[in-house]
Amino acid sequence: MPIIARIDGLIIVIYPHDHTPPHVHVLGPDGEIIYELNCPAGPVSIREVRGYSEREARKLAKRVNELVPFLCSAWKGIHA
Repeated sequence: MPIIARIDGLIIVIYPHDHTPPHVHVLGPDGEIIYELNCPAGPVSIREVRGYSEREARKLAKRVNELVPFLCSAWKGIHA
């Protein structure tokens, strides 16, 4: 499970051999949020929320959006 980035104490991971479309898993102590990246430029969309509120997921999406070009590049590198 490659850790790609960290935001506010949460980790962003991309799993090798994971299915398309490109997406990231944001993991924290309370659960997981999965964002589809909508490469190459976003914005991200929320695919699944477990353990967090939709409000928290939308708020965090703004931060993840800032990383979309980097995350898309990482997805491509991991799944090449």
